[in-house]
Amino acid sequence: MKTRKKMLNIGLPKGSLQESTLKLFRKAGYHISVSSRSYYPVFDDPEIESMLIRAQEMARYVEDGILDCGLTGYDWIMEQGAEVKEVAELNYAKEGLRPVRWVVAVPVESKIHSLKDLRGKRIATELVGFTRRYLKAKKIDAEIDFSWGATEVKPPHLADAIVELTETGSSLRANNLRIVETILESSTRFIANRKAWQDPWKRQKMENIVMLLKGALAAEEKVGMKMNVSKKDLKRVMSLLPAMHSPTISALSDAGWYDLDVVIDEKMVRDLIPRLKKAGAAGIVEYQLNKVIP
Repeated sequence: MKTRKKMLNIGLPKGSLQESTLKLFRKAGYHISVSSRSYYPVFDDPEIESMLIRAQEMARYVEDGILDCGLTGYDWIMEQGAEVKEVAELNYAKEGLRPVRWVVAVPVESKIHSLKDLRGKRIATELVGFTRRYLKAKKIDAEIDFSWGATEVKPPHLADAIVELTETGSSLRANNLRIVETILESSTRFIANRKAWQDPWKRQKMENIVMLLKGALAAEEKVGMKMNVSKKDLKRVMSLLPAMHSPTISALSDAGWYDLDVVIDEKMVRDLIPRLKKAGAAGIVEYQLNKVIP
């Protein structure tokens, strides 16, 4: 009798997180082929099968065991109240490496200035369940309407306020809205079906994927730098290097010279290179990183 090959079924978020998620997986070392007409991306790992699912629905399918694991926002886990295993927090979003916020927003000229001013008001949002529970906990009775999209245009004629997702706040400002309060911060989570997590093979497979994804994320804002330094300048150059750990130092074939290799935050490089050069570093090379595994 033919033994069935072991397989991990993973859900990838379709929509706003799709491109950033595929980019992250590729940087982690997974080649993924995505057809414009297919909801089934193909991994170069024969032990992984995947499906594109909207982030809003992901937790439910993982909870039910239709998928072994998946990536979705903490907000949608909370919205559905899904019983899943949260394996890891992955701090990336559509536009950058930061959490996103669900905020209460109103027109700039609105008389609503705090949550208590929402009593008796109409609120439009896609995050209906969480918003209703949040306001109930605050003892605020308001009408919560599901918004099918373009939520920012609902106030003031179709709603008094909205609860909307924002990364930078630019879309809200463009629609003449101001933020009253943040009610939820969310980041991407790698979640697993609880039964699948108890399977040793699937758990190891998921842990390996998460390790590589976190390594790829850790490398996003860092770069490697190599440089040559003479013995007399070594101490001064090293004092300028804010390494994750101590720099790697190797002796060169030229007597009295060393090679320094270090990983630093990319945002520091522009100001650091002139200082290193002045301190005596030569042959400075900056290079991109794919993964940083602690």
